[in-house]
Amino acid sequence: MSTPRSFEWLERILIPVGAVLAAMLLFALFVGLAGYPPLEVFELLYKGGFGSSFSWNNTLQRAAPLILTGLAVAIPARAGLVIIGGEGALVLGGLAAAIVGVWGLGGPALPVQLAMLLAATLAGALWIGLCGWLRHARGVNETISSLLLAYIGIALLNHFVEGPLKDPASLNKPSTAPIGDTLMLGMTPGFDVHLGLGIGVVVALFAWVVTRFTTAGFALQVVGGNPRAAQLAGLRTGAWLIGACAAGGAAAGLAGGIEVAAVHGAANSLLIVGYGYAGILVAFMARHNPLAVIPVAILIGGINAAGGMLQRRLDMPDAAVLVLQGMAFVLILASETLYGRIKFKRAAKATAPAVTTTVTAPTIATASGEKV
Repeated sequence: MSTPRSFEWLERILIPVGAVLAAMLLFALFVGLAGYPPLEVFELLYKGGFGSSFSWNNTLQRAAPLILTGLAVAIPARAGLVIIGGEGALVLGGLAAAIVGVWGLGGPALPVQLAMLLAATLAGALWIGLCGWLRHARGVNETISSLLLAYIGIALLNHFVEGPLKDPASLNKPSTAPIGDTLMLGMTPGFDVHLGLGIGVVVALFAWVVTRFTTAGFALQVVGGNPRAAQLAGLRTGAWLIGACAAGGAAAGLAGGIEVAAVHGAANSLLIVGYGYAGILVAFMARHNPLAVIPVAILIGGINAAGGMLQRRLDMPDAAVLVLQGMAFVLILASETLYGRIKFKRAAKATAPAVTTTVTAPTIATASGEKV
């Protein structure tokens, strides 16, 4: 028996929340066996991510790129594709933004900033769009190609910042030349967080509207649900696959551009911090819903922000939060089998009283006078 539509929203909330709670229990067991007090660990996780205004600012700053890298997975997933190479698009987007920023030094700030973000978006779109083309034209699995392209993108970043584009003044950490304070993005109104947060939220809302309320979003779901039916309906599946990958890559590239234009001021190895890989967890926890990506990115950003407090207070490795994220990811994937299998109690339906109808055959007189 299928789940009633009125309970679908409840199922979509209960299952991922239950998976996260199960991951927290496993993490408590893990830290307990390692000799740390689980309750204090969770208290510090809360304080480090959400316990103060400073914690919130740190969390939201980390959530800004996670929203966009989450979309880099969620948008192609609507077309039935599993893209896990957002890290490569992010670092190349940051590199493209840095190149344009250095080239535009001395020019008017706003046009150069827009050009930086546009270059980052295009770099990411081309990089992940290549995965869609390989899938369509050569039958290459997009999951493998995107992962390999992520490694290639990181290698290209290291090559350029340590070679042709290296700033001679950057000794300990090779970087491109700085873009300057005049080209750095400002703060989001009402928050002590850079404008990247607002940009990420706007992009996520736009993606949600397009995928849910437009014919383009419906076509994307048809291509992802049944490519053969999409072809029979006249849809060019190849173009939709490439477009979905390019849209996801554009989001990841934009995340890299924002990191350069709002945080680092130059392209260097600080871009390689795993935002692209964390975006995979964000997208799967949000079940590839662009709107749900926003709160999930804030949650994961808070967990990441608390890693430093765990290290300072309990002398735990700050990477311990990655163990929690890994457990959550595995359980989120495992919980996919539960959708449609949860039995919800339904209200008993009133049953009308049975009506018994007696049919009497007509009486027929025969020639002998007997009645039949």
